[in-house]
Amino acid sequence: MRDARDVLIRPVISEKSVGLLEHSKYSFWVDPASNKIEIKHAVEKMFKVKVEEVRTLNIKGKLKKVGRSAGMTPGRKKAVVTLREGHKIEGFAGL
Repeated sequence: MRDARDVLIRPVISEKSVGLLEHSKYSFWVDPASNKIEIKHAVEKMFKVKVEEVRTLNIKGKLKKVGRSAGMTPGRKKAVVTLREGHKIEGFAGL
């Protein structure tokens, strides 16, 4: 099993992800090679909470143009983790 710091990259800070905190749902950018089981164990180990559900999204890179040259932004993987009733992550995203 990989180390938890290798699976979780950083929390997602957006208007939508902050709104999900009311429902005990936390969003993280994760390693694209990680699976739901590794993500669940990483969150439980790092934050000492119990995870109920993990949902993942693979986000494709976008085409960006600067002048004549074009390139792609890197693709990423996002995980939305739902915690069990009564559990929460203290100080998540500076809140």
